Amino acid sequence: MSTLETRYHAVLQSIQQTAQQAKRNPDDITLVAVTKTWPVETILEAYAAGMRHFGENRAEELEEKRPLVEAELGADSGIVWHFIGTLQSRKTSLVADFADTFHALDRLKIANRLSKRLEENGRRLPTFLEINVSGEISKSGVNATDWENSATQRQEIRTFGETVARLPGLSLQGVMTMAPWEAEPDFIRTVFKRTRRLAEWLQEEMGLERPLALSMGMTNDYQLAIAEGATHVRIGRAIFGERQTH
Repeated sequence: MSTLETRYHAVLQSIQQTAQQAKRNPDDITLVAVTKTWPVETILEAYAAGMRHFGENRAEELEEKRPLVEAELGADSGIVWHFIGTLQSRKTSLVADFADTFHALDRLKIANRLSKRLEENGRRLPTFLEINVSGEISKSGVNATDWENSATQRQEIRTFGETVARLPGLSLQGVMTMAPWEAEPDFIRTVFKRTRRLAEWLQEEMGLERPLALSMGMTNDYQLAIAEGATHVRIGRAIFGERQTH
């Protein structure tokens, strides 16, 4: 096996073990292979190894790579393209045109622009609300630093979720968060636990039939995220090694 295949299988095994320890079904966890800055050749190699979910965080990279990959594998290859980065207003059309799932919706202006474009091109985009539970200023997302105690924060989150769920072209799939990079595991786990509880609360508030999905956990902390209920983990370095730079 190639290095990439070996790493991929090691991550899959880790996901399986962590899920079983948490008494969860490993099949309920989607591994999103983060391919930002990696070339199309690497994506094709990853596809051959069995990966089907790929995550990009620059809209122009997604716009460039998807057609090239589809030229090689066909449009019905089974690949799901996840846009996982912060989205600038002027690039919403690229995500509306080329992403299959969007993980980082952090404000209504972006939601409205996406909806308009999605209506124009007849597409639907499953979407995660990005929630900032940790309180890090460097992180995007709706402020949820004190959501359990703040009626104002809860109202903002609920209004955001309800508005997104009603917008044409968008479907509310879940919530996403990022834990601090260099924090104690106990603190990171608390961030994930609070995000899960927020998702459960929002589901009940909105009267949704199915649980909201949870996009949380990266190379450094995905085991902690899975233990707290993550349904989507976004993993790059553990599979591909250190990121390539342009």
